[in-house]
Amino acid sequence: MNVTTNLRATKRYLGPHPGILAIVYIVLFMASIILFSVFAHGATFPSPFSDLGKFQQLVKDFPAALKANSLLQVASAMPLGIFTAAIVSKTRSLGVMAAGPTLALFGGITASLFVSLSGVSSWIITQPGVADNVETVRVLRLLGFATGGITHAMALGLLMAGISVPCLLRKYTPAWMAWLGIILGFLAQVSMFGLVLESAFILLPIVRFGSYIWMVSTGFSLMKNKSV
Repeated sequence: MNVTTNLRATKRYLGPHPGILAIVYIVLFMASIILFSVFAHGATFPSPFSDLGKFQQLVKDFPAALKANSLLQVASAMPLGIFTAAIVSKTRSLGVMAAGPTLALFGGITASLFVSLSGVSSWIITQPGVADNVETVRVLRLLGFATGGITHAMALGLLMAGISVPCLLRKYTPAWMAWLGIILGFLAQVSMFGLVLESAFILLPIVRFGSYIWMVSTGFSLMKNKSV
């Protein structure tokens, strides 16, 4: 009996609440966008394909805006990584031994690293003299978009799909949550075609903001399930 009790204890989830971590991540990332607009006197964060000259002038006029954006983006990577570890660990504690949670772990950690790299790319642009070099700014802007947009979304898609499939099969969460994660995971992979067809980039905000709903709802829903 003691052996059985010990085995159950080792499977019991002991860690931070994934739903709360999801909220922290979302607040930090959204704050990065809002503070940019506040510090830039109402200007919106420019598209990577917008006029390069206007972007250079924006950086020179409001470097604090881009620095604040970079800081909060890098900061948001931490709760995203912890959320990934927490939700994978919780799924494992429920007895899921399939490949899904491992796939989700890879996706979530990768997504965290890419959003951090995107923030660092923006910070580099604010350093003295960097914004004066047109080609350097162009490369850094595209790198920031590629890491914080395309590859971040693709990795986030793996996180959502890796958790949602076992949740759907074992009914750990309501079916709509699981299907939302699976559909968003599929759209995230399709968004890679933006590399050859720019119109596919319209999927990126759908995946990003849809993932917020999935992360919070799934994080709280999974915590209602008792470990095996």
